[in-house]
Amino acid sequence: MEKNRKIYQVFLLLGTNLGNRENNLKQAKALIAMNCGKIIQTSRVYETAAWGITNQPSFLNEVLQIEIETTPQVLIKKLLEIELQLGRKRIVKMGPRLIDIDILLTDDLIIDEENLQVPHPRMHERKFVLLPLNEIANNIIHPIFKISIQELLLKCEDSLTIRIYTANSK
Repeated sequence: MEKNRKIYQVFLLLGTNLGNRENNLKQAKALIAMNCGKIIQTSRVYETAAWGITNQPSFLNEVLQIEIETTPQVLIKKLLEIELQLGRKRIVKMGPRLIDIDILLTDDLIIDEENLQVPHPRMHERKFVLLPLNEIANNIIHPIFKISIQELLLKCEDSLTIRIYTANSK
């Protein structure tokens, strides 16, 4: 490893609402650990109704904190490859999916590129993002809004019901 190589702290959101949802999350985490970086912590898994297009199965969501030694631009390419490897097909925007992996935050960076926007541009509008993120990073300051994740969650007007998922609560 190079001496001055930057290590980034990244928060990812994993989501799935097709197939064996628990296994989809498990496989995604294994591939992220193998190909992207070290998983530092994970939130509990949350279940929520679909956001946007609502006539589809409910989602399982989980937030991971990982450390990476590549750039966020390299990370997003690896994450898209993992989605493809796990069978993701992008047919309908916000439609059903086997797996979705979004970069929520990368340190305090603000990135606005064609294929990468950090922080995630709609995370502050979605409780299914903020609740698990708050669980593991409540004091992290959003680099644009300059308030904590906990404060963003308190201000969020999303009314979807979200609950902690347990295997027998299908």
